Order: sequence, then C-alpha cells, then structure tokens
Amino acid sequence: MKLQSKIATSMGLMLLLACVSFAQHVKTDYDHSANFGQYKTYSWEKVKTKDQLLVDRIKSAVNSALAAKGWTEVPSGGDVEVFAIETTKDQQTLDTFYNGFGGGGRRWGGFGGGFGDATTTVENYKVGTLVVDLFDAKSEKLIWRGSSSDTLSDKADKNTKNLDKGVNKMFQHFPPAPSTRH
Repeated sequence: MKLQSKIATSMGLMLLLACVSFAQHVKTDYDHSANFGQYKTYSWEKVKTKDQLLVDRIKSAVNSALAAKGWTEVPSGGDVEVFAIETTKDQQTLDTFYNGFGGGGRRWGGFGGGFGDATTTVENYKVGTLVVDLFDAKSEKLIWRGSSSDTLSDKADKNTKNLDKGVNKMFQHFPPAPSTRH
C-alpha cells in the first residue's frame, strides 16, 4: 500500500510539473542607451498574425499596458512605433496513464507488484508566441522588445485571457529604469 501511495504521489508531482512547464515565458530586452523618459506617445505600425481576429485583441492588450504606464496612442506620428508579430507552432504532449498498480505475479522482471497496463495518448495543440517591438520613430532604432511564449493557443476562449496576462507580464517592468552607466 505504501508503494502505491508513493507512486501516486510521484505521478501527481509529475503532472504538477508538467502543468508548470506550460506556463508563459516572458522575455524583454531594450537599448540601454535609449532615454525612455522622452517618449510619451506611440502609433501602431503593424500587427502580423495568421488570425485576423487577434489583431484588435493584441492592440487592446498592448494599449492597456502602455496606457497604464502613462503613454498615449496617437493615430500617426507618435514618438514610438509599435509592431507586433504572432507566431504559432505545433506542439505535442504525451500523457501516460497506468492502471493495475498492485497485484502479485511475475510481471516485471520476476518481481511481484508490477505496474499493470499503460495507455499513452498523444495530444496535438498550437503554441503561440507574441513579440512586441518598439522603435524610436525618429531614428528608426529598436528600443525595446518583449516576447511572451505559450500566450496563444488553438483554444479561442483562452486566448484573450492568456494574451492579456502575457502582455501584462511583458510590460511589468516597463519603461526600463535609466541606465546609470557612463
């Protein structure tokens, strides 16, 4: 009985770790010489996605994040130009379920207490990454890039929630603090 409990606990831990591994991964980087204090307005230049329904959702999520930082969207001529690109790739998971944990007999290398039957299923799904680039409108230099992977999926009902969550994480420490290096 103790062996079954340990196996069940181990399997539960593996499932928990598998769930954690699918969490969003956010990365940001920026031009350390850029003075983010000079930027107050932005304009959208392009949103590239295979799903046209995502264009307004992406813009809305980024607009909310930038507005929370005191930036204002203008139709054109902003201090910063915003580009967003969504990419998707197919991903696969394998789920293995075991039954018949106990029992005696000589199933596993001549020892009793074998695992019984195992069933493995394959699940295919899409994983999306959103990349947001901010360019200085005058110099046309990239000043900031944020990316959030595992943000978009093939499950439409989860996309808006995940998109908002990923963009909020992306802009959590935006704008970057002024560099103290000389």
